Amino acid sequence: MSRMGDVLAGFHAAWEFGTDSVLIRYERGIRTPKLFQALGERRVPLAAFAGVTLSPGKRGTVVLRAEPRPGADPLMEAAAGQLKDAHDPYRLVLPAERESLAERYADGLRSRIDDAGPADRHLVAAPEAPLAFKAYDGKASFDGTTVRFRWFWTGASTAKWKAGDQSFAVTELGGVEWRSPDGLDGHLRLLPRDGTPTTVPADQDPAAVTFGLGYGPVHESLPFAAAVLSAVRGRSTAVPATAVPRRDPADIAERIRHLGELHQAGLVTDEEFSSKKAELLAEL
Repeated sequence: MSRMGDVLAGFHAAWEFGTDSVLIRYERGIRTPKLFQALGERRVPLAAFAGVTLSPGKRGTVVLRAEPRPGADPLMEAAAGQLKDAHDPYRLVLPAERESLAERYADGLRSRIDDAGPADRHLVAAPEAPLAFKAYDGKASFDGTTVRFRWFWTGASTAKWKAGDQSFAVTELGGVEWRSPDGLDGHLRLLPRDGTPTTVPADQDPAAVTFGLGYGPVHESLPFAAAVLSAVRGRSTAVPATAVPRRDPADIAERIRHLGELHQAGLVTDEEFSSKKAELLAEL
C-alpha cells in the first residue's frame, strides 16, 4: 500500500491515501460536476471497498475506479445505479501518462480489501442535515429527524393539495426511492416502514415529490435522499419532532385562495373545502 498522506490528483478530484481510508477531495471549479461540488470531500474507509479497476478513458486518459460494497455508501445505495459516469464520485480520471502510478495505487487498494460482500451498515457518512431542495411540485426539507413536503400551488396535483403539506418522522419510514431527474419520471418517494408497495404515480402520491426541468437536480436531490436513507437506517436513535413552527399568514391566505379556486372548479367538495380550510386556519 502507498504511504499515509500520499495524494493522487486527477481531473476534478484528488485521492489522499491513509492507513485505513481514502479521503476524496473534489474541486469547486466551474467545470467540476455540481454533485462533486456539493459533496466537497468524502472519507471512505478501506472496509467500504469491494474492488478497484483501472481502464482506458477518453481523449488520452485513464480511469481509476473504486467499487463500494453494496450497502456501504448511502449515496450510492440511493442512486441505485442511475448515476452517469461524469457524476460517479468513485471515478478518478487521470492523464494517460500516470497509468503506471495509478496501477500501483490500485494494487495497493486491492491488497487491503478483505470483504467484498454486502455491508451490514453504512460505512461512508451521508451528507449532513439540514438539507432542502425545490422539486417541481413542492419544497422538500429535512432537519435530520423529519422530512417535510410543502406543496407549490403552481405545480402540485389536486390530490396533493387535498392531502395538504406532509411531515414524516424517519421512525415512520422504511427507505427512499430516488429516480434521477435525467429520466422521464424523476422523483423522490418516501417508502413506508412496513414495506407496503404502492402503484400510485409520484405526481399523485403525497409521500413523493416530482422533478422537472431545473427542479430536483442530481446535486441537490441525491444528497438529500442519501441523508434521509442514512437516518432511516439509524432510526433507533432518531427522535420525532414534537414542535411544528407557525406558518406565515400570507402563505396560509394564498393556500386558502387556491383551495377556493379548486372548490369553485368542482375539484374539491364542500366538505373537503371546509375541512381543509379549518386545518390551514389552525396553523396560524
